[in-house]
Amino acid sequence: MGTSRASAIAAAVLALAASASTQDRPLPAPEPFLKQVRAHLETDASRQFGYSYLETRRRMSIDGKGRRRDESVTVLESYPPLPGEDERWERVMERDGKRVSDVELRKADDERRKKAERIARTVSAQTPADRVSVERQRAADRRERAELVDDVFVVYDIAMLGREQLEGHDTIAFSLQPRRDAKPRTREGRMLKAFRGRAWVSESDFELARLDVEAVDTVAIGLGLLARVHKGTTVSFTRRKVNEEAWLPARAEYVFSARVLLLKRLREGGTFEFSNYRKFTVDTSTAIESPAK
Repeated sequence: MGTSRASAIAAAVLALAASASTQDRPLPAPEPFLKQVRAHLETDASRQFGYSYLETRRRMSIDGKGRRRDESVTVLESYPPLPGEDERWERVMERDGKRVSDVELRKADDERRKKAERIARTVSAQTPADRVSVERQRAADRRERAELVDDVFVVYDIAMLGREQLEGHDTIAFSLQPRRDAKPRTREGRMLKAFRGRAWVSESDFELARLDVEAVDTVAIGLGLLARVHKGTTVSFTRRKVNEEAWLPARAEYVFSARVLLLKRLREGGTFEFSNYRKFTVDTSTAIESPAK
């Protein structure tokens, strides 16, 4: 028997042994485990707040038979918002494989610099009353996030399924089935009632590593006037532990069917991929490495 073949067999045996060992261990008690998971739940926006990163967006139209047609790809650098901003700053680097011109990049950078200067002047001119108002808004935002987390546990009947390996991490898998009689407090919570899902949680860190959801009913967005997302829409989110310090979004994938403004039927799929995370400070360079081709 050749050395390479013997090594492969040995590796397979070790993998099977490790898998058996993982499955033989008793599962954690559901209630205290979920209590820890609840304490670790945060929105992706909150997790990404202190980081800059590279984002690759792929968008595909889908025909009536489910076949993917046209695709567009945008690569951008994303930076945390400045004080008082609601949205992150996105610096587009590539469109459909073509790098943005240096002229366009310089123009975007110049506009960003001017906006940062305006914000700095506004912040420096804030009165004590202004700062109190800002802190009140932050407190209100924190309460809204807490209410949404509460609604997750109000809306779903959560059942532990077992232990699974996910990208080298031991995770505990759960099913999420919406309760018909659930009475969530938030608008997002009411939307959750239209989705069922499956979640994988890091056993050691109590962090959500993956979430797959599927619409089991049509759900209205924007009071039903902007769009109605149809049954069968699927979304998948994946997080990875970055630099052994934080679980951050790695990929999101969606396929949906919707009716926009009650008239236009829209079928679309796409992905969002996140990479090259860096802790962001005011001194962080705006040069982020491009994704590997």
